[in-house]
Formats: sequence, structure tokens, C-alpha cells
Amino acid sequence: MQATVSRYDPETASGAVLTDTGIELPFDVEALAGTPVRLLRPGQRVRLTTTGSGAGLAISEVHFITLP
Repeated sequence: MQATVSRYDPETASGAVLTDTGIELPFDVEALAGTPVRLLRPGQRVRLTTTGSGAGLAISEVHFITLP
């Protein structure tokens, strides 16, 4: 799933993204653990790994989108 960062707090490493389907999902520092992501900026495009579905949809990892 792809999304756009809508807000990010570098002090807590938490924020939210707006998915391409129009759903805003929050994330916390755990979504960045184990990834090379250390800093995000509003408007940045990201790829998400998620768990659950519907109202239980949650972000487990945030990744940068890289072009081939």
C-alpha cells in the first residue's frame, strides 16, 4: 500500500499518513524500527506494510518508495 505523509513529529518518531484510498492512518516509532527510515517530511510518498483490515487496519512498517 502506498501513502503520503500527512504529519510527522521527529521527537517522537510518530505521525500519520494518508493512504491512496483516502484513509488517514497513524503510526508510531515501532513502524520505523528495523527500517532505514529515520526522518519523514509531510508530502513525502511512502510504502506501507500493514496488519489487520477495516477499522483494525494498522501500520507495521513504513518504507521509502524507491524507483528502479
